[in-house]
Amino acid sequence: MNTTTYGLIALGLVAAYIIAVYNGLVRRRNRAKEAISDIDVQTKRRYDLIPNLVETVKGYLTHEKGVLENVTKARAEAMSSPAGAIEKAGAENALSNTLKTLFAVSENYPDLKANANFLDLQRELADTENKIQASRRFYNTTVMELNTQIQSFPSNVIAGLFRFHEEKFFESAAIEKEPVRVKF
Repeated sequence: MNTTTYGLIALGLVAAYIIAVYNGLVRRRNRAKEAISDIDVQTKRRYDLIPNLVETVKGYLTHEKGVLENVTKARAEAMSSPAGAIEKAGAENALSNTLKTLFAVSENYPDLKANANFLDLQRELADTENKIQASRRFYNTTVMELNTQIQSFPSNVIAGLFRFHEEKFFESAAIEKEPVRVKF
């Protein structure tokens, strides 16, 4: 073989490498978009469950009107916050905290705790909260993989050439990390 053949083989290998890295970056970027979409699906499910839960609890929690108002207000703020899970993180975290408060308050009402509708809604909401947390973890994992590939040599050269950019991690607000306190 002559040098032209070797040059063409080398050029073909470099092109194949660039294509493989580019496709890997696209796959990771799309996986991160899918993960954001999963968070949105679960938060929509949460939004749909909350009015039913509030209506079920209303008859029991006459003294805790503020708790119900806070849940309703937090739901409205979360639903009207800017598109994209990262931008909505603060509102979503506030909504999670108000729901925790609602469930903590409900502990003082034995009749409510025994109500089948309340129990079903509480289970559904707890399941949804777990799915939201799982979706957030999945999103952060995919973002970490994408960011690692974007930062690693030599794929960082290809990422820069095709204008791939790092994504932000989904972080919990500081208030969500504190335990819920209910005072009477």
